[in-house]
Amino acid sequence: MSDADVLMAGVAAGLPPLGLDDVPELMSRMDHKYVVGVATMARLAAELGGRFSVLRIGGLRQFRYTSTYFDTPDLLTFRQHRQERRRRFKVRTRTYLDGGGRWLELKLNGTRGSTDKHRIPYDAAPAGELTAEAMRFVGETLVNELGMAAPETLGPVLSTDYRRVTLIDRAGKARLTCDTGLFCHDGERGVPARRDRVLLESKSADGRAVVDRVLRGLGVRPVSVSKYCVAVAVLRGVPANRWQPVMRGYFRL
Repeated sequence: MSDADVLMAGVAAGLPPLGLDDVPELMSRMDHKYVVGVATMARLAAELGGRFSVLRIGGLRQFRYTSTYFDTPDLLTFRQHRQERRRRFKVRTRTYLDGGGRWLELKLNGTRGSTDKHRIPYDAAPAGELTAEAMRFVGETLVNELGMAAPETLGPVLSTDYRRVTLIDRAGKARLTCDTGLFCHDGERGVPARRDRVLLESKSADGRAVVDRVLRGLGVRPVSVSKYCVAVAVLRGVPANRWQPVMRGYFRL
């Protein structure tokens, strides 16, 4: 385990637990992302302490995730994000390695600047394949939600592995995911993120969570980062200027 993994395990152990049924879904939300070092994460946890609970499932508070991302041969969804298209999407399977099953997820960015997530259970299918049912789900959701047709070809591009601790604001509809130990791989090459970094994602209905306020007070500002997009950039060496500052600090490039 990395230094950040150990820190987050300690943070999680010190907070009151909350079951999955009590966590707000927030399928439509505003997100802010941050990359912080372990010292800043420790200060943030101390500031938030009495207000937050931690997700606990089956006695665990820190969970292993693996996600496989799908794209076109010419990386359409990557290019949409790099060009900051207002209407864009990502397709992935997400496997909860510690007993949570597998889902096919479609993340949409719409004209309101919000993130909408749509998903279906995917336990019966391989993580690296899109079934006919999956393609129907993607196609129908894109037409209904964004008014766009699905690409004819979507195939697996890469996977990301990491550990996650989820903190829940007991005072409102907001949560904070804390990801550590990120490892990006595509079957030929693998690149680990720094061991002393935590990728935070503040998720709330209006984008004004207490976490964002505390981080501003600590001098931390949101960053533009996508696990999939930075993984494409570091594994394939494609241009990704808008993510270079994050990549340099997150991957020791």
